[in-house]
Amino acid sequence: MELHPAKGSTPGSRTLSRSAPASKTRNKETVRIITKDLIRDLRISNADPSGQSIILCTAEIERISSESRVPTKEEQEAALECLRRSREEAMIAADERKTLMRQADLSRQKNQGLTDLEAEACERAQYLLQRANTLRMEQEDEVKKLNEWILGAQCHAVQDAQILEKKQILSELQEEERRLDAMMEIDRRRALEAQEHIDQLRKDQRILGKACILKQIEDRLEERMLEEEVKEQEGQQMLENMERMQMEELETMEKKKEEQKRLLLEIKKINEVNILAKERRKEEERLADLRALEYTRKKLERDAEYEAEQIRVKKEKEKDVARLRALQERDRDHKAEQDELRARRNQQAAEREWRRKESEQARRKQEENERLKAARLEQVIHKEHMLSIEAGRERAELERVLRTQQEQIAREKEKELHHRQQVLRHAEGVRQQVRERETMAITRRRELFLEGEKLEDEARSRRARLEEIKEKKLKELRYVPNSLTFKIYIVKMILTDVPV
Repeated sequence: MELHPAKGSTPGSRTLSRSAPASKTRNKETVRIITKDLIRDLRISNADPSGQSIILCTAEIERISSESRVPTKEEQEAALECLRRSREEAMIAADERKTLMRQADLSRQKNQGLTDLEAEACERAQYLLQRANTLRMEQEDEVKKLNEWILGAQCHAVQDAQILEKKQILSELQEEERRLDAMMEIDRRRALEAQEHIDQLRKDQRILGKACILKQIEDRLEERMLEEEVKEQEGQQMLENMERMQMEELETMEKKKEEQKRLLLEIKKINEVNILAKERRKEEERLADLRALEYTRKKLERDAEYEAEQIRVKKEKEKDVARLRALQERDRDHKAEQDELRARRNQQAAEREWRRKESEQARRKQEENERLKAARLEQVIHKEHMLSIEAGRERAELERVLRTQQEQIAREKEKELHHRQQVLRHAEGVRQQVRERETMAITRRRELFLEGEKLEDEARSRRARLEEIKEKKLKELRYVPNSLTFKIYIVKMILTDVPV
């Protein structure tokens, strides 16, 4: 089997590697394979997905590997001897083919008609002749120099591409590290801003809560002051009522004294009339007069005792009022309600005692006093009931406010706990993302490092395989009786001495 370049290719195209990207207008390269059975033209694709890689065929790799070995002087001499013998053999073969072609031409001229086999043999001979001429042209110094420059350019292109690819990989790694660092810095700043925003919100909430509590305290103080003022006004009203009642009692006592004086005058007048009218019955009515005088005396004594008792009760009431007033002036705190109730009870007891003593005077006075007593008692009971209801309402309102505040505090604590847990979860999530990204970056760098080591191992193993193939090919080429193969081997030997 022999390889032939397609039409349009240069003689040295067999030594050229196919690299990408290729021009769109460039014709695809083809290789013709001639065997005993048929002739095939293989089309070689020039497409390159990445646009940066260099594609080398197996023969090119083997050629570069074989050329990388520096031959010894004995090998160069042996190669020159082989080249000389191959040239002689090629010249002999060319002479033989020329002779055969002349004979074929003579025979064709004689016979004028050739069979298909003869025509094919003729074409084959013509092809071999062209091939020999091509090989002979390959041995010219100009063609050799051109091949040397092409090989040197290919080697430099491969070396530059490898250096560029290595620099690009390093640049991509550095760019990826910078991008990851920037992302981590952005995440860190965002987390700090979120934490500062959360702290500011919590601070504002605490300030608002404190202001609300202070407002509630001020409202409660104002309500307490209003209640104290109302209680003070009620106490003052009660004192005024008691003073008014005392004045009414004094007026009543004055009226009673005047009534007594009037009664005494009337009694005296009646006695005088009776004495003047009943002089004749003086002896019979003397006892009656004595009884009347006794009755009058006892009545006066009872009235005097009643007045003394009223004065004493009045003094006791004044003492109670003074004591209550002193107590109210001295203690206006939370015990004021109890002191007021106690004073009210003492007042009720004094009033009941006073009404009990007063009931002995007269039935009408007793009924009136009982009616007043019932009315006052009902008023006091109603007032106590209203005070108890108000106290219960205030107590319930206070308990409700306290319960509401406790529930609000519990909700705020729960909300703060939930918010703190949410912040902790968010911070943990951010830290987890940072750790994951760091792990991903470390994993990526490790993968890139392992990939670099893998590429280096592959390159070392490839070089080792190339060395083995080179040694093997060098050993095999010495014994292969093929002029083209030996010619390539000789070209390799020569190129190793030419600096590129």
